[in-house]
Amino acid sequence: MPTLDWLNRQSAFTTSARVPYRLLDQVSSHGDATKQKDNLLIQGDNLEALKALLPFNRGQVKCIFIDPPYNTKSAFEHYDDNLEHAQWLSMMLPRLQLLRELLRDDGSIWVTIDDNEGHYLKVLMDEVFGRGNFVANALWQKVYSERMDAVGFSNDHDHLLCFAKSKSFTVGRLAKSQNATQFKFVDESTGQPYRRRSLRKEGSESLRTDRPSMWYPITAPDGSDIYPVKPDGTEGRWRWMSETYDKDKAQTEFVNVKGVWEIYVKQFLNEAADRPPSTFWSNEEVGHNHEAKLEAQSFDKQSTFSTPKPERLLQRIIELSTNENDLVLDSFLGSGTTAAVAHKMRRRWIGIEMGDHAATHCLPRLQKVIDGEQGGISKAVGWGVAADGGEWAGGGFRFMRLGDAVFDEAGRINPAVRFATLAAFVWQQETGASFDAQAAKAGTPYLGTQYEINSCSRTDSLGKSTIEHLKTPKFACYLLYNGILGDKRPASGNVLTREVLAALLALHATTPEPEAPLLVYGEACRLGAERLKQANVTFKHIPYDVRGR
Repeated sequence: MPTLDWLNRQSAFTTSARVPYRLLDQVSSHGDATKQKDNLLIQGDNLEALKALLPFNRGQVKCIFIDPPYNTKSAFEHYDDNLEHAQWLSMMLPRLQLLRELLRDDGSIWVTIDDNEGHYLKVLMDEVFGRGNFVANALWQKVYSERMDAVGFSNDHDHLLCFAKSKSFTVGRLAKSQNATQFKFVDESTGQPYRRRSLRKEGSESLRTDRPSMWYPITAPDGSDIYPVKPDGTEGRWRWMSETYDKDKAQTEFVNVKGVWEIYVKQFLNEAADRPPSTFWSNEEVGHNHEAKLEAQSFDKQSTFSTPKPERLLQRIIELSTNENDLVLDSFLGSGTTAAVAHKMRRRWIGIEMGDHAATHCLPRLQKVIDGEQGGISKAVGWGVAADGGEWAGGGFRFMRLGDAVFDEAGRINPAVRFATLAAFVWQQETGASFDAQAAKAGTPYLGTQYEINSCSRTDSLGKSTIEHLKTPKFACYLLYNGILGDKRPASGNVLTREVLAALLALHATTPEPEAPLLVYGEACRLGAERLKQANVTFKHIPYDVRGR
């Protein structure tokens, strides 16, 4: 597969591996404390923040949307959007690598970009996500009129690149309510909105010779005969046979355009089916930049974001790629639109923003969302007062900042690291997956059991073959850290002694797989190799066997 080459390319491919893991420190909590755990607003460099999320969210994000700097050779107040081309590629590559790690197997990533870097970004994403996982390049009409001061072409669109993590991703369909703007006519007899569709067949197999039975005259209101002749004079055909037209002609209407009769079929909104998304997204359907600026200024009159994205655009993306309670991530959060829309659509979310406006812009906007603000898509998605007229549907979130490094240059563990944090790192290191605290036993060293999945084919007595998945326990993981066992000396239970081993074996007997081997992390081991073998224990040392990169 062809690849891009640029200055410092090789170094860029290893940047994410060299980024240190950092703690996430909670600054404040907002809204309902019982519903805020998974919603995170993080202030800090997004590369370091993405790395900090890996132990806890690897493989959990259903949809990623990012609106990175476009590298347009202009100075933005909140971003350095004047990077050299090679620098821009070196900035994007490690972030895309980490974003891919955070995606679920059935997840997708959506990136807005313009022509300055759009085509290079497509090739770069081919390399990171796999060319076979490219889904679509949608064009978003970002303005509502041409720029009269443009030199040459007026740039009216942005690209929206969509890639899947794997073939497990399926893009959704658009509900007919999302198509309502096209139904701009109203039927006088029923009051139902409808759109017009030409009765003349267009596209493939649209010639008279393709379906001769669909070439026939239809009488116009002035008594003249109308045939399905194309604008270039070619003899075409109707969509319906004459019998169908006679039966359903009440659904048609005649329109005279500059002396030429057109016949249209009325398609009513209440009869429309959900439809696949088009690769052209008009500003009528999903909004434009000016609409987005007004939305931003509605919660911050001093907002100076030059290119915010409208809430309707994010609504479309989230609707096509997620369901309620799925996790949405934006690591270039900007004015906070992605998090605001995800919250209103009852998705979990993580937003990352580097500058001070994480606190001055994003935080107050999201606070207003949980308070029930009615701008943007709020009314369209039913965000606000509950059906019974009671409380606002608020939810909550936590505001976080990047803290100290988890490991120092020598690999030593920061004393500020708590048990749950180190547990996530240990579990990720051993399994390649994010730590699931629900699968562990709270208040104990048990982190969970790792399984090996094997498939085999079986044939029954009738000759039918089926595939069976065999789930074999690989090991059960335990962490002796921060005195998790209480006061079992020495070192408050952080050292594997006979007494501590007895406690672990008693705990192991209560786990789902009591026969599984034990993998134990601790500060030291005072047992001999023979005793460890007898107990089916593999011991690893903290911090030496915990990788800090």
